[in-house]
Amino acid sequence: MDIAFWPAKKQAAAIRNKKISALELLDHCLARVEKHDRDINAVVVKDVDGARKRAKEADKALARGAVWGPLHGVPMTIKESFDVVGMPTTWGLPELKDNFPKQDALSVTRLKQAGVTLYGKSNVPLLLSDWQSYNEVYGTTNNPWDLTRTPGGSSGGSAASLAAGFCGIEAGSDIGASIRNPAHYCGVFGHKPTYGICPPRGQALPGRVSASDISVIGPMARSAADLAIGLDAMAGPDDIEAAGMKLVLPAPKKKSLKEYKVALMLDDPNAEVDKSVQDRLLALADFLRKEGATVDERARPDIDTGEAMAIYVALLRGATSGRQTAEQYKANLALAEKLDPKDESYAARMLRAVTMPHKDWLACNERRHQIRLKWAEFFTQYDLLLCPTATTAAFRQNQKGERWERMIPVNGKDQPSTDQLFWAGYTGAFYLPSTMAPVGLTPEGLPVGVQIVGPQYGDRSTIHFAGLIEKGYGGFVPPPSYAA
Repeated sequence: MDIAFWPAKKQAAAIRNKKISALELLDHCLARVEKHDRDINAVVVKDVDGARKRAKEADKALARGAVWGPLHGVPMTIKESFDVVGMPTTWGLPELKDNFPKQDALSVTRLKQAGVTLYGKSNVPLLLSDWQSYNEVYGTTNNPWDLTRTPGGSSGGSAASLAAGFCGIEAGSDIGASIRNPAHYCGVFGHKPTYGICPPRGQALPGRVSASDISVIGPMARSAADLAIGLDAMAGPDDIEAAGMKLVLPAPKKKSLKEYKVALMLDDPNAEVDKSVQDRLLALADFLRKEGATVDERARPDIDTGEAMAIYVALLRGATSGRQTAEQYKANLALAEKLDPKDESYAARMLRAVTMPHKDWLACNERRHQIRLKWAEFFTQYDLLLCPTATTAAFRQNQKGERWERMIPVNGKDQPSTDQLFWAGYTGAFYLPSTMAPVGLTPEGLPVGVQIVGPQYGDRSTIHFAGLIEKGYGGFVPPPSYAA
């Protein structure tokens, strides 16, 4: 396999062992971008001169016997929304095309301390608000598995860059499956950390310093081991919290698959899942049982899934409501006041959420924390929950109309694309970690991933379980058209 597709851990080992230099590996990835990225459009900003200088410094350091970290010399691209000195941060907004931050995001600093050679930024949807990655600044990113389909969003460029062999490791953000969804669509690994363990400073619109509700940042990679390395680099309190706090994530308690007791959830009335996705998860379950794991297809936390979806949408759209201008808020408030109280469509829920009084938000938040306790109780009986990330594999690009008006085919019927948010919020609104691991292809040849959900702060266990699947069942494979 081309070294461009090796896990970052293996790439770093090759550099340390002098089998390839950091500069040679960087140039190899850049050559792949030049050859393949015109069709994919994943890497939308580059600082080649700065990256080559950094790679040369990495090689000189190694010659002196100095290793910067576990990712020494590994080429990296990063989601466009992360601040990186020397590159613009736009979030897809044309008015921010000349926004060049003066300081790296904290996570970028930490990844550099781990040794990466960061050379470029990967594409996002406007305001990180879509499961497609397109905007007026950089255009549309396509899926390396099928150029007519989305790579996902909002970390779509990140997943496409990894899948096409343009980088060794990536990082994304996730409030609505924005790490998990692209990983699923592009056949790579992604980890949505427990809420709050990876400080997001520098991954925000200009002038914003407070952390958003629900939203997290986390690593994306081509192996579970790389997720662990990326999480180690990114996690830990920001400086102001570090004065009195430290993060100690518990190590996995189980060593082999046969020790695990997991629940399997294939479908839900809020978001029907296509048979092609369910079949891959059932095949995984068969494998797990053969390995001695206990797989329970009926076990669920004591949570009404419809209520969980309603709370998630309210909190999600409440979290993003600050982006409204005064005029937009006034217009949305007028529309919300005219809604039929029985209207539970996504558009209606969104309008209510972006205009809700703080008292109503407090009630949603209270219910969220009650449900958190139910999840905690569930995880005293089961180690993990396995479930889909989305209702289908990657769908065809569709940029017309509002998101809730766009339909995708699920088991022969049209489904609003926003229904899929159920699989993001069912666990994500309640602070739980999720690891995405590839588990095969649909009959059409599109990747499918499994979402591995664990208890709060169980990040190492979800990643470890993903590694056991990768070792025994299978993991990342390059998209056929870009394997060379």
